[in-house]
This record gives sequence, structure tokens and C-alpha cells, in this order.
Amino acid sequence: MIKNILTIAALGALLLASCKETPKQENAEVTTTETVEITSDDFVTTTTIDKDGKELEVVFNNTQGTATFVFEGETVELPQQQAASGFWYQNDKYELRGKGNNLQLKKDGKVVFEHEDDIVQSTLKDKDGQTLDITFNNTEGTAKAYLNGGEQIDLVAERAASGIWYKNDQYELRGKGESVELTKNGKTVFKN
Repeated sequence: MIKNILTIAALGALLLASCKETPKQENAEVTTTETVEITSDDFVTTTTIDKDGKELEVVFNNTQGTATFVFEGETVELPQQQAASGFWYQNDKYELRGKGNNLQLKKDGKVVFEHEDDIVQSTLKDKDGQTLDITFNNTEGTAKAYLNGGEQIDLVAERAASGIWYKNDQYELRGKGESVELTKNGKTVFKN
């Protein structure tokens, strides 16, 4: 009987010991995870018209640093270059440069498309010595006004029966010829 008890105890010990070890697998399955980074490109599309009425649409991909346009049936992608100010894209055949809305496209060194906004600047004084500096962008239909060199007042053109009329939610600029009046919330702040 002791022999049977010892045999059962030895078998139990072997059974417990075998349960604690993990079995070795010859063809272990390996799982890998791949991280995919999804980025959204920053696109800006502009359409510009030159003095002859020709239209040029440019798609700027700010993430990739490229500008793409179709010119004379040819789709062209230009890599961005280091510009001191404004923008500059160039390859061996085309060069696109500009600042703001103004741009120039060259093909083999020759200007083939050019646009410049119609900008008019004016400085006016009233009888009290106040100054009103105004920059009109006739292409966009906007005006930037500075009363006595102060803060920039952004105005948008409205349809006027005659003369000019620009406004925003606080200011209104009206005039005809050399006479201009700027009002803020209905109160005159400049009149020459």
C-alpha cells in the first residue's frame, strides 16, 4: 500500500510539474502591428485672370511644397523654392513667383502670364489735421483704412449709385471725387 501511495504521489508531482511549463511550439504565430500615419494635405486653390482675360488656376499643396496648374493643355507641378517673401515655385522649364494676389508665370524665361491687383492709395486730411490713409484693392473690392495711423479698418465695397461706398459691421466709408466721409456706428469720425 505504501508503494501504491508513493507511486500515486510521484505521478501527481509529475503531473503538476508538467502543467506549470508552457508547451514549446515549432511554428509559433507572430503578430505584428503596423502603424499607418494618415495626414491631410493642406491645399489652397486660386484662380487668377490676367489683363487679356486668360485664366490660370493654381493648386498649392502646402504639405508637399508643390504648386500644380494647367497651362496651354500641359499639367505642370512645380516644387517650392526658398523665397525671401511671397512664393516661388520652379522647375527646369517653368517659374511661378508672386506675393498676395499678384503672380507671374514664366516659361523658358519668358513671361507667359501675369496678374497684378489694381491698387490705389490715397492720403486725405480734414480741416482739423486728421489724416485718413486708404488703400483700395479694386480687383478684390476691398479697402484698408487707417485713421491717424491707427488700427487697420478692413472694408468691403458695396454697390453705390455713384461714387464709392465701403463698409463693415462698424464703419462706413462714402465719397465722391475728393470728398470722403468715414463714420463709426453712424457717427462721423472723418470728413474732408
